[in-house]
Amino acid sequence: METRAPFIIIGAFILAIAAAILGFVYWLNNAGGIGARVAYQVRFNDPVPGLLVGAGVLFNGIRVGEVTSLALDPKNPRQVKASIAVIPNTPIHADTKVGLEFQGLTGVPVVALEGGKDVDDATPIGTLVAPAGAGQSMTQAAREALKKVDAVLADNAEPLHNTIANLNTFADGLARNTSHLDNIVAGLERMTGGGGAEKPRRVYDLSAVQQFSEPRKPLSVQMTIPEPTVVLQLDTQRILMTPDVKDPDPSFAEAQWADSLPKLVQARLIQSFENYSDVRAPIRPTDGVQTDGTLLVEIRSFQVLTDNEPEADISLSVKIVSGTGRVVASRLFQSRHRLTGLKAAAAVDGFNQDFDEIMRDLVPWVVNNAK
Repeated sequence: METRAPFIIIGAFILAIAAAILGFVYWLNNAGGIGARVAYQVRFNDPVPGLLVGAGVLFNGIRVGEVTSLALDPKNPRQVKASIAVIPNTPIHADTKVGLEFQGLTGVPVVALEGGKDVDDATPIGTLVAPAGAGQSMTQAAREALKKVDAVLADNAEPLHNTIANLNTFADGLARNTSHLDNIVAGLERMTGGGGAEKPRRVYDLSAVQQFSEPRKPLSVQMTIPEPTVVLQLDTQRILMTPDVKDPDPSFAEAQWADSLPKLVQARLIQSFENYSDVRAPIRPTDGVQTDGTLLVEIRSFQVLTDNEPEADISLSVKIVSGTGRVVASRLFQSRHRLTGLKAAAAVDGFNQDFDEIMRDLVPWVVNNAK
């Protein structure tokens, strides 16, 4: 009994090893890649970096086979021919897409197949052709993109340089005009209801002539007085100064005319004619009203002169136009009065003296020349 025991143990050990070998061969034959296979040909028109014989073949992400051979096309060295072997019943058709995938951190390449739509297509399968760029790894794709970016930058170096220079100039301009931008932002805040409350403005009016010397005869024709024409600078409610004073009295910033200068001058012209005589006094242009002539007025100046002693200056160019469009008479009326001080109230007093002097001359002149 003692002699037979070691032989039984040795025999059992040998049988276990034989069973393990048979199991490994069975696994290798059915799952390890040497079972029944169907061969296909694949052609790559680009390099296939890192692809080796034995690399896996995936179909929709599932391993179905391996690469069995790799070779260069003697007629076209840029092309790579590969043979793959996949398990039977893999749904490969003529429209199956083929490419390369790089898996894991090391980027191991595998042949990737993607199922087509024609599952019932019985057309014989020739060579599966990979699309252009199928062999590019992420690194190669990044390099190609960088090359294209570098080419674009090289072709547009001068325009980019000019753009950067213009941005620098713009930034310098913003830096120099920071205070003006602050004023603009403050104005926008006030306009939209934000920021601090705006200081109330003091409104000034222009006085019409109330009394004229006798005798006064009425106009012989009915005339209209349209709104006077002005340059854009004078179409305002501000009290203007020329040249601009660096630090004007605060009263000018808080002052404004009762209306824009053209409308205000038109209203006081008509009122002055009415105070001279209410018979056929000029009116504003109105649709459907027939008149015999027009009094055209252009405001040439309506501002404070600050070159030497401050003066209020008004200059009006006046033309009498007949109903047929003929200029009957024209004249330039101008008046200046020295101000008692460079303040808004003193400027308004000077303008009223100018306007009074001009109206006392202008109204009788129009009455005598309008026909």
